[in-house]
Amino acid sequence: MNNHLSREMIIYLLDEVGLEESSIELGLKLSLKNNSPLPILLWSYGMLTIDELDKLYSFLFQKMD
Repeated sequence: MNNHLSREMIIYLLDEVGLEESSIELGLKLSLKNNSPLPILLWSYGMLTIDELDKLYSFLFQKMD
């Protein structure tokens, strides 16, 4: 995932989902440590619902076009 898309994902998580910065920072650290995609990690730790995960991936796929 390129930097621009990663930045947009974080803005989406802050503005649309309402996650706190500290939650995203923790998710990013765990994502790097576990070599896991951030959205999946946030979902597996209960920070995102399955619906929010689905909307996030829809948003990301739209941005890739």
